[in-house]
Amino acid sequence: MQLLLAQSPALFIALVLLLGLLVGSFLNVVIWRLPKMLEREWQAQCAELAADGRATTIVAGETFNLIRPRSACPACHTPIKAWHNIPVLSWLLLRGRCAQCQVSISARYPLVEALTGVLSALVAWKFGYGLPVLGALLITWFLIALTFIDLDHQLLPDSLTLPLLWLGLLASLAWQGGSSTSLPVDPRSAVVGAVAGYLSLWSVYQLFKLATGKEGMGYGDFKLLAALGAWLGWQMLLPIVLISAAVGAVTGILLIALAGRGRATPIPFGPFLSAAGWLTLMWGPEGVARYLGLFQR
Repeated sequence: MQLLLAQSPALFIALVLLLGLLVGSFLNVVIWRLPKMLEREWQAQCAELAADGRATTIVAGETFNLIRPRSACPACHTPIKAWHNIPVLSWLLLRGRCAQCQVSISARYPLVEALTGVLSALVAWKFGYGLPVLGALLITWFLIALTFIDLDHQLLPDSLTLPLLWLGLLASLAWQGGSSTSLPVDPRSAVVGAVAGYLSLWSVYQLFKLATGKEGMGYGDFKLLAALGAWLGWQMLLPIVLISAAVGAVTGILLIALAGRGRATPIPFGPFLSAAGWLTLMWGPEGVARYLGLFQR
């Protein structure tokens, strides 16, 4: 089977596409439930402190995690059957409505599934069959979840950014010099990338706060760039920052000019970092090499 996948790129890409669709269905659960899990955890921690500073006893409620309870319709709370949960296809066959109560179901669910499938297939096309594609797929899936959570809640959870960071550092231990792929990078580049990624945005944050008295971004952005530095190396940090800043600035201007949003309205920076990180993952080394080649002629 491994030989067949290695010798048949089309088959490998098709299988990764199907895998991406399935993972996208799970990412929908992560995107919706993880912030609620964190909110419950924060509420429980607050409830442990009584007004006089003594601990109180918390009554355990219904189990709520990424597995339990089963996915259900948000309107009628009917558990979703397995054949009604086929990525993209079920939503299309049900015409975007609950099979039980016919209430409309958001189109974002199949969008996340389709996006995950397509991006996963592009990763398989770019990296081919081998160990590097596993790292590239992990990065892609983490970035998708972080993007939509940040869009919804302006939050980049430590439970996603920190595992992505540590996995990048651990993956660097499997580095083999002379590899034709950019993943994983060597341990030195990974460690320096993680440290430089965090400190660069942290420095910008501190300077902006010192100059304006306001917080320009959250600590989750520092950790996300550190994670990208761990996976892609310090050499890719500048392209990531430049791309994300440029796209973020253009988006902010368009929202102010066309959507009438105020200048004080916060815009999450995580989606721009994620998009820039993914583009750099796919084409960053080639882009940097071509840019440097302009000065060698």
